[in-house]
Order: sequence, then structure tokens, then C-alpha cells
Amino acid sequence: MSKGDVAYYLKPKITNSNDQVTQADGNDLYSNSLIVNFSRDNILVNVYDVNGKELFESRKGAVKYYNSNKRKIFTSRQDGRQVMVGAEPLISKKNGSLIGYAQVTDKLDNYRATANKLLVILVILVMISVLLTMIFAYILAQELLRPINSIQKTINEVKSDPDSDARVPAFRSNDELTDLAELLNGMLDQTKRYIDQQQQFVEDVSHELRTPVAVIQGHIDMLLRWGKDDPEVLEESLKASLQETNRMKSLVSEMLDLSRAEQIEINYGEEITDVNQVFEQVYNDFKMIHPDFTFTFDDDTHNDVYVKIYRNHLEQVLVILLDNAIKYSTKRKEVHLSLSTSLSMVNIAIQDFGEGISEADKQKVFNRFYRVDKARSRDKGGNGLGLSIAHRLIEAYHGNIWIESSLGYGSIFQINLPIMQNMPEEEPDDESKTPDSEDNSELPEGILDTSKEKPNQQPHDSQDDNSKTN
Repeated sequence: MSKGDVAYYLKPKITNSNDQVTQADGNDLYSNSLIVNFSRDNILVNVYDVNGKELFESRKGAVKYYNSNKRKIFTSRQDGRQVMVGAEPLISKKNGSLIGYAQVTDKLDNYRATANKLLVILVILVMISVLLTMIFAYILAQELLRPINSIQKTINEVKSDPDSDARVPAFRSNDELTDLAELLNGMLDQTKRYIDQQQQFVEDVSHELRTPVAVIQGHIDMLLRWGKDDPEVLEESLKASLQETNRMKSLVSEMLDLSRAEQIEINYGEEITDVNQVFEQVYNDFKMIHPDFTFTFDDDTHNDVYVKIYRNHLEQVLVILLDNAIKYSTKRKEVHLSLSTSLSMVNIAIQDFGEGISEADKQKVFNRFYRVDKARSRDKGGNGLGLSIAHRLIEAYHGNIWIESSLGYGSIFQINLPIMQNMPEEEPDDESKTPDSEDNSELPEGILDTSKEKPNQQPHDSQDDNSKTN
């Protein structure tokens, strides 16, 4: 193979006719892909004979010759730059003999330019991504810190003003911060309630003690001026002062009871009591204390009913209601008591046939210091706190109390308390205990086991098994 042969194929003669660039053989120059590819600036084509002598080069450039017996593509460094080289032996179609070598060298200029562009684009995209990430992180941080900022703001407001009603607003999310906000609001509500209770206690005591203190002071001033020399006046003043002192003592005791009743959820949250036992005990006590009254007890429960309430508190509520019924039963001295159950509640009803309460007063009977007839209530020794204490006690144990009354026909006070569905089981103590002590230990504190006494009880009189009348 000679230079002429190579030039015939790789350097064709070009003619211009009819504004069309053609080769000598008549073909369009630009339709020849080989010629087009070789014409690129970064492509160098070299052809060598079998001895390695250069027969053709597409453009001037220092290119190293690589001898190869088969097609081979590889990278190499030339003039300090990395290039891609493709080398292949040329075989004659006539006899299959080796006639030379063809070598194509790509300087990779386009590759480097494209790589640089991609790198610039990548840097720009990274910068944009970082900027967008920072903006998103800022917005996300603001959103995540918003509950904390709200909590901090609320705490600062309450810290600056303990009487403030500021609370953490409700959050849309359902996460730990929402639970924390609800817990904080609950704590603030409880603290505010205690503060209000304290203020109410001080105001109520100061208001209610003003009258007895003024009465005692008046009697003492009278005695100091002239009454001490008069035995009748002296005795009357001392009796009045003693009466007012006892009333103050009773008032302070009831106020303390009411204050304790408002903290039941803290002190007596897990106490369990047998309602039947307490009800029967109070019923028997009042029969003994007030023999001039007729008490009727209707027990519609088939088994002992247990509720989550401190025994003394249930007894206190029953005493308040029965004492109230007796106090206002002036003509018909009769009180009816009933005990019944529904699916989940136990109902206690206490009915009297006394003076009754008007519709306007029924809405206020559970208010502190409220008396329907203040003059008569004071004569009967009432302070207007008993029903308030009963109302607060029942509500503290998740029950409710209400009144049905008709003026001139008496009143019915009813109580509903949730029944304990699953009684807690207690393991027996040490084996050294006696059988009796083991049996009693299974019952909650404050509840007596009367199961062994029931067989010895006398049957009721001519009334039904579920009815008792004095």
C-alpha cells in the first residue's frame, strides 16, 4: 500500500458544481461519515505501512505510533495530556494479507469541555440545593420550635402574672410536644384552681366569721361597759358568745372539709368501699339518734356494690343529706332511703317530706354558704356548706348529685356513682396469719367483713326482704 492509495480514499479530489461539494467519484462529500468524522479538530487520523512508516495524517500533530496486531482502544498520555487512541491493522480484501496500520487519536477536547460544563452545572446545582436545604431547614426548625416557643411564652406569662389565664394553644400535630403542652395546661389549670380555692377559702372564712366575731365583740363591749354587774345580762352574753364560738368552730371545720374535698384526686384516688355496708351503718345510726323519725330503707341490690370512694367521704355525704332531710322535716317526720343499681352505676336516693325547695333555689343549693331561708338556717345551726361539701365529694369521685323538689312537698336528693367492675385481687399475707385475718386482709382498707355476721342477723319484720322501716 502506497501514499497514493491512501490519498485516493482519504484525500479525495473535490469539485464544485451547482453549489454542491462533491468527491471525484461523484459522491457528496458530506455524506461520507468517515470524512466528516476525520474532519473534526480533536481527531487525528494516521495510516502506516507494515514497517511503521507514516503514509497519511489528517492534520499536523505529534502522534506516537502504536503497533497492534488487532483492534485496540486505549488511553495514553501525549504532551502531558491524556488522549484516547484506537489502533487497528489493515487487511487486504483480495488476499487477506497485512497491508498497514490505521490509528485514530482523540485529544478529548470535547470531552474535557463537556466535563467542565457539567462540573460547573453540578457546582451551581449543589449551591442551589444547599441554599434550598438551608431555607427548608430554617422553615422546618421554625415549625418544630413553634410549640416550644409557645410553651416558653406561656410559662413566661404565667411567671410574670400567676393569676394569668394564658395557656399553650392546641397543636395540630400529635407528638410528644403536644403531650407536653397538654400536661403543662393541666398543671396550670390545677395550680390556678388551687389558687382560686385558696382565695375563695380566705374570702369565705373572712366573710362568714365577720358576723360571729362582731356578735362576740358586741357582747364583750357590753359586759365591759355595764353588763358584768347584771347577772342576767352576763349569763345571756356568755351564752350568746359561746353559741357564736361553737358556730365559728363548726364553720371552720366545714371549711376545712370543703378544702380537703377539693383535693380528693390527690389523696384518696384508689380507695374502694362497700356501699351497702356504709349505707346500712348510717341508716342504723340515724334510727338510733332520731327515734322520733320514721326511716324506710329500700335495698334493691342483690349483691354488695363496691365503688371507688373513700369510706369516710361516702359516710359524710350520707350524713349531710340525712341531716338536711331531718332538719327541714318539721311536720311529717319521715325519711325514705333507697339503694339500686344499673349496668354501671349505683343510685342512692334520700327523700324527705318537708318544706321543699323552689325552682329558683334548686339551682343554687350546692353553692357555698347558700341558704334557702338564712334566718331559719342560722337558727337550725347551718352554715350553708353541707351540700357544697357533698357536691364536691361526689364529683371528685366521678359521680353526680342532683335534687328533685317541690315547694311544700319535700325533696329527693339522688346520687350516682360508677360501680367497680373488676375488683383488684390481693395476695394473702404471711402464713402466720390466722384464717380470720387472711379473710379480712382481702378487703380494701376501711371496709369491714360482715359476711360471717349475716347468718346471725334476725330476719326483718313483716316488710319485704329488701325493705326496712323504723
